Order: sequence, then C-alpha cells, then structure tokens
Amino acid sequence: MAPVPRTDVLLAVFGGPHRTELISTTFRLAHALLDRGATLQVWTCGDATGLTRRSLGDSKPRNVVDWTRDHPSTAAVARGLIADHPGRLHWYVCRFCSDERGMGDQIPEVRRRPPFTFHEHTQAAGKALTLGVC
Repeated sequence: MAPVPRTDVLLAVFGGPHRTELISTTFRLAHALLDRGATLQVWTCGDATGLTRRSLGDSKPRNVVDWTRDHPSTAAVARGLIADHPGRLHWYVCRFCSDERGMGDQIPEVRRRPPFTFHEHTQAAGKALTLGVC
C-alpha cells in the first residue's frame, strides 16, 4: 500500500450524496482550496463512496426539460479536478464502505483504502474537515 502524501487539507466526506448540498459544497471547497495552491486529499466514506464509481460514466442522465444540455457526473467532476491539479489532489474511498454498497468499481484516478488507514490520512494532513455524517 502506497504511503499517504503530506497535504495541507483533508476533506473527509461522510453521508449520502443527494440528500443535502453536501457534495456541491465539497466540490466547491476542493476547487477553491486547489485554486489557492493548497494540496488536498479527499476521503469518502459511506454512501459518498458512490461519487466516483465507474458506472456513473461522464454525464448525468439528460434532463427532459433541457434535453440538449449535458451535465457532468460527479465521477467526471472528480476526474477533472484530479487531472487539472496533478500531484495536488488525492482522492480516496473507504474500501469497506464501497464494497458493502456494491461500489467497488471506482474510476482509475481514485484509490480504495481500508478504513483502519484513515488515521494515516488525518496525520498526513495539516488540517482536517469532516463534511456530513455517516
């Protein structure tokens, strides 16, 4: 298992992706931190592990009201952030949570880690922020 790189901030994301503004807040915060030059790791746990599952593809299902407009999936947004900030954004999912929910097949840019390694992530971060509840 690869060591956890030192980062300025750890965003630990817990909870369901479509119940609140949790996920849009996470992406906005990650984007803002990266724009300011921070290094960042995102750890998703619980239902949030589904944000980067491969089966989401590149686009959300089309909106019948605005059929011609394409909206990226959360996996595509995460992939884009990682690609735009090489070496500065590291995305992890809890392996146990993703397997329990049938979301083990993640996009290649994301690393799955067992939950007992979470303490390594907090120790490798200058600051940690927890978003949501499991």
